[in-house]
Amino acid sequence: MKKAFTLAIMALAFMAMPANAQVKFGIKGGLNVTNMSLKSNVLDAENQCGFFVGPTVKVAVPLTGLSFDGSALFDQRSAKIKGTNEKLKQNSIQVPINVRYGVGLGSAASVFAFAGPQFGFTVGDKKQISDTFEWESSNFSINVGVGASVINHLQVTANYNIACGKTGEDIITKGKAIRARNNAWQIGLAYFF
Repeated sequence: MKKAFTLAIMALAFMAMPANAQVKFGIKGGLNVTNMSLKSNVLDAENQCGFFVGPTVKVAVPLTGLSFDGSALFDQRSAKIKGTNEKLKQNSIQVPINVRYGVGLGSAASVFAFAGPQFGFTVGDKKQISDTFEWESSNFSINVGVGASVINHLQVTANYNIACGKTGEDIITKGKAIRARNNAWQIGLAYFF
């Protein structure tokens, strides 16, 4: 049901675009630095690097500086549990949909700020750490960031992804529930065809 809702929102957003909007397709990838917060004194996680990669689309409204982008990204995030060799690793499909406002610096470059929702769906192993920790099947987060485009094909972005609600939970450790929020700093590179 959530996947159908996400696809419906994306379809409505693209149908609302003017007929003369500029559409570009590309591929995006980058680095995650996970900042996992655990609501417990039992475990403490250290930041770890991960990655994301997948197709992306950008729809620009001419002469306004306004544009929209959407992606379907395979995303891997992890955190090391301090004092142990255990790692929490989450694989998911993330669907960010951002509103962007940019300012051109001539025909060769532009800078922009962006923000928007991101819908995530966990794939692969949901249970970890001796099957006591389990990732949520889906999650919702917000992106806020800045970026630059060069020669209309290459784009560099930096953003913070803020989890809204828990992304996982451990209910066994010392009889206390441990809820995790999986925030991340992200640096991305996209190439548009």
